[in-house]
Amino acid sequence: MTKMADNSSSVEIVEGCRLPVLRKNQEHEDEWPLAEILSVKEVSSRKLYYVHYIDFNKRLDEWVTTERLDMKKLQFPKKDAKTPTKNGLSGSRPSSPERDREREREREKSLDLNVQTATAPSRGKTLPTPKRKVEPAPVAPQVPPVIPVPSLPSSAEATQAAVFPAVRETPTFKSREDHELTTNGNARRLIPAPPGRKRKANCGGTDEDSQDSSDGIPSAPRMTGSLVSDRSHDDIVTRMKNIECIELGRHRLKPWYFSPYPQELTSLPILYLCEFCLKYLKSLKCLQRHLTKCNLRHPPGNEIYRKGTISFFEIDGRKNKNYSQNLCLLAKCFLDHKTLYYDTDPFLFYVMTEYDSKGFHIVGYFSKEKESTEDYNVACILTLPPYQRRGYGKLLIEFSYELSKVEGKTGTPEKPLSDLGLLSYRSYWSQTILEILMDLKPDNGERPQITINEISEITSVKKEDVISTLQYLNLINYYKGQYILTLSEDIVEGHERAMQKRHLRIDPKCLHFTPKDWSKRGKW
Repeated sequence: MTKMADNSSSVEIVEGCRLPVLRKNQEHEDEWPLAEILSVKEVSSRKLYYVHYIDFNKRLDEWVTTERLDMKKLQFPKKDAKTPTKNGLSGSRPSSPERDREREREREKSLDLNVQTATAPSRGKTLPTPKRKVEPAPVAPQVPPVIPVPSLPSSAEATQAAVFPAVRETPTFKSREDHELTTNGNARRLIPAPPGRKRKANCGGTDEDSQDSSDGIPSAPRMTGSLVSDRSHDDIVTRMKNIECIELGRHRLKPWYFSPYPQELTSLPILYLCEFCLKYLKSLKCLQRHLTKCNLRHPPGNEIYRKGTISFFEIDGRKNKNYSQNLCLLAKCFLDHKTLYYDTDPFLFYVMTEYDSKGFHIVGYFSKEKESTEDYNVACILTLPPYQRRGYGKLLIEFSYELSKVEGKTGTPEKPLSDLGLLSYRSYWSQTILEILMDLKPDNGERPQITINEISEITSVKKEDVISTLQYLNLINYYKGQYILTLSEDIVEGHERAMQKRHLRIDPKCLHFTPKDWSKRGKW
């Protein structure tokens, strides 16, 4: 490891500083990406620095020693810059150069407006100030990214698309089977309760999420809930991983992101979880004592699917609050795009497990709203790291669409999707749609025809997702006054290779699921 010149003792590195930091890349070669110092601590008279690599995923953030810092290229933040925290008060962390330049531009805009509107009064006589309409400075709205919906088959001429072999080259469709799946998380900030004090179920909700009541307690269970994270309230605490290691059954997991477990547990070298009820405990002895009393050998709720060793359990967030909250806490360790909250009433959780002689071991899960006004069939979806890159992600997605088929609805995952989540969904959508197109047979010697709506009805994939996938695969072309889908040999071969690797599939015959009408309060 390369050591920097020993001038670090004379220079004090503070939060907000930026400098190159030594790390190993995927090829195990040394590289020096620019990083920001988020926190400084001293352990055994040795300073450690928590760094975030600029333009890298937050899961790579880590504590580093002084030897890995390039002090020659140190960038200091401005002293007067402050960072807003969750409660709206200013924080003490210095800002980065980009934030400083942005604030400077905003300050100049506001000064220009003030100069234009302020006029000096004349002596002895007051003249009426002409009313000038001051245009407010345009502010770009923060809209979560969504999958682009093209302006395609909306007219009558585009209701059908002919499918025939391509006469020109089109991009090769490659399977993204190996991408791990981490998508959206259950929403609302989860603030740990003080020890020995119980929290009310709606403690994390905002005013718009709660129903009217005088004492702050909802008068009836909420039926809907958005899982979109408001990233404007991020502070220095939530930007840092706070759990070192989690032991879950026979696996030890290294968390990727912050999760709001109680503060007293964050200093532990290992956090122990019961793999059946997901209760968190501070020591192995406490876990062993808990296991003698814990009667669960599978997630609470109803088993609605079983084939081989794979089972799915449906868990009501209102009836099984403790389990749902513990599941959300665990999931937040591997989800960055969403925040969590204690109010799990509006959600159903579908937990996938693997069975052996010791019980049903959690593999992954997804959650969905009991009633969604946006046709969301998934709110949060996660495959735990030990089971990633093994096809379980696509199995979770396929199961969510099987439920939509039973409900007689089309569905879509809640936006925005994470980068890995979008790859996983695109791969599933592509394979599902290509499977239908390749099974089409000519009708009376003519090219087979199918509409976008028919594809949507067969797959339960929302129409906008069907169109965006066809565009992504570059299958849609306009030919002689109509839209056609061209399947090249490369796409067909790539699809066949991908399907050969996909061994895990959902068998609809093994699904025992009856949808409920959640609009009726009696169902709650």
